[in-house]
Amino acid sequence: MNFAPQTSSGHSANEPMDGTLVTEARRGDGSAFDQLVRRHYRMAYHTALRVLDNPSDAEDVCQDAFLRALKHLDSCREPDRFAAWLSRIVRNIAISFRHARTRRATTSLDDLQVAGAQQVAVELELGELRETLRAAIERLNPPQREALMRYDVDGWDHRAIAESLKVSEGMSRQYLFQARRRLRELLGGDLAREYQVLHAR
Repeated sequence: MNFAPQTSSGHSANEPMDGTLVTEARRGDGSAFDQLVRRHYRMAYHTALRVLDNPSDAEDVCQDAFLRALKHLDSCREPDRFAAWLSRIVRNIAISFRHARTRRATTSLDDLQVAGAQQVAVELELGELRETLRAAIERLNPPQREALMRYDVDGWDHRAIAESLKVSEGMSRQYLFQARRRLRELLGGDLAREYQVLHAR
């Protein structure tokens, strides 16, 4: 499944309509949904970006939205209007993401008010936090761990990662998205937020 954005929107006259692709995807044709992703990724990304004003967060929301769309494809009542249906999914997820981000920012501000008194303790805990991060990464499955390390640590692009893993660039993006989401679940709190800030690109 290719989650990579395309350089233009819409489709040419000789390409199948969205409704046809939705029908084929419902029958299990992965390439049909892959084509829907390529066709509408740019629209989805810019919809999320308008809400979040953060490219990394917008990309995460897009990945989540396409996964959700695939899971609930049968609930798309008007397949020919797939783009509008997808746009609503993206916007709803983005708004929820923004609200959660605001709550996290408020919590972070409260934490900063006591940071001075805790500085020494924080320094003593750095080694433990690094070990926690390493342990969390080790709990990822191999493809997720490979995508995360190559992208966030080594600076590889998705084409290089895809070639290394022998998968599509879309699958590389999906592995990275799943790895980051799993890390947030495993780490929680400040460490998860710090990791996201350090490796956002």
